[in-house]
Amino acid sequence: MSTCPHAASVLSADDRQWTRAAITLLEADGRRSADTHLVKPDFPGLRGIDIYFKDESTHPTGSLKHRLARSLFLYGICNGHICKGTTLVEASSGSTAVSEAYFARLLGLPFIAVMTRSTSAQKIQAIERFGGRCHLVDHAHEVYGVAQALANETQGYYLDQFTHAERATDWRGNNNIAESIFRQMEGEPHPVPEWVVMSAGTGGTSATLGRYIRYRNLTSRLCVVDVEGSVFLDAWQSGDSGLTASGSRIEGIGRPRVEPSFIPTVIDHMFRIDDAASIAAAHALSDRLFRRVGGSTGTNFMGVLCLAAQMRTQGRDGSLVTLICDSGDRYAATYYDAAWLKAQNLDIDTWRARIERFLDTGAGLCP
Repeated sequence: MSTCPHAASVLSADDRQWTRAAITLLEADGRRSADTHLVKPDFPGLRGIDIYFKDESTHPTGSLKHRLARSLFLYGICNGHICKGTTLVEASSGSTAVSEAYFARLLGLPFIAVMTRSTSAQKIQAIERFGGRCHLVDHAHEVYGVAQALANETQGYYLDQFTHAERATDWRGNNNIAESIFRQMEGEPHPVPEWVVMSAGTGGTSATLGRYIRYRNLTSRLCVVDVEGSVFLDAWQSGDSGLTASGSRIEGIGRPRVEPSFIPTVIDHMFRIDDAASIAAAHALSDRLFRRVGGSTGTNFMGVLCLAAQMRTQGRDGSLVTLICDSGDRYAATYYDAAWLKAQNLDIDTWRARIERFLDTGAGLCP
């Protein structure tokens, strides 16, 4: 639905002027934050296997979702759904809404984020600092219907990241995350990664990566790691897109339903990571980077380590690439809080010890 008064007719000069000004602002933001670093930590136990992290936490809004939010805004504007004064609504687990609130303020548009009450307080505060409003629901499966209802009620536009993520991003190039990764890898010892590892939230990033690898005729394979309470792995294995699940404790990834942007046919391999292992991996990586990373980055890292263990067993060298999705500072009251971990019955110490031993010696990851 669109609130643009001239959406069904010829746009007025004022509407066209607003649209051109909005796209100019979005393009300027893109130039200022066009690329992010490719980080290569040293892990003594993994000589011959190089691990790289595309650090998306350095975007202006602190996460991978900055790219997606800009694409969603351009998609909505260029399709005539967003114009001057349009109220924007999104269903989100937090980071996408933070980025969308930033762009909404940049364009002077009202913004409402629909999220579960379990969303970290830091994300809610960030959305509100950018002038957005948070509408909280009890269960993850409620966010879709409530977001659409609010868009209808306000005569606004539902950005719908879960549907539009894979179509709003130009997966062939145009400085998308896949093109950026492979360009930055060109001078490395193993420039074509054995695996690119990504967790799935909307599924849009994994779709971009998988499509780009095929489009460029690369030998890299895409591994998507899933989490507890998420439906993606079961759907990929069974081919049944109608499956549902309870939802994830790892914010930003794992979904209770198969999202429209999830494209299983471009994925080479999937497996599930225990939540305790994801959080333990986030802690271990944070210590070695000297800054905190989020839980979804821990899931990505744990997936990389499992594949690195397989490569060591097979006697193979090569490179692995994954993403730092956002900063762990957003999760100070959850993944980095001992009381929260205890309340969730998550014991990360055993996994943390295995991970540290593997990083230092190349052994001990699996019990």
